[in-house]
Amino acid sequence: MHVLPYLVAAWIFLAGCYGLATSRNLIHAVGCLSVCQAATYVLLLAVGYRDGATAPVFSDIEPGSRPVVDPVVQALALTDVVVGATVTALLLALVVQVAKRHGTVDPDELSELRG
Repeated sequence: MHVLPYLVAAWIFLAGCYGLATSRNLIHAVGCLSVCQAATYVLLLAVGYRDGATAPVFSDIEPGSRPVVDPVVQALALTDVVVGATVTALLLALVVQVAKRHGTVDPDELSELRG
């Protein structure tokens, strides 16, 4: 097993976290959160990858005669994409409502939200 895809996933996640921590704009923060989510795609692809394997379609050969990739990991990656798109859309809708109500998307200027 190679360690490079795991390092790439960690680097993407840390780049998204850095952007999230230094963000001065709520829209930028949502984008950085999406970058963090993209790290999970790379991680799932790294977990499900098998060298020399093919798609898990058994219509033309007998099961067990050749290595195949794990279809569960592929389904998890597809679910991850759908959930990530939904969360991003919801957060952007919330940012639009905050911008309408308060007139800004700068988190420091949203003093009315402090307790």
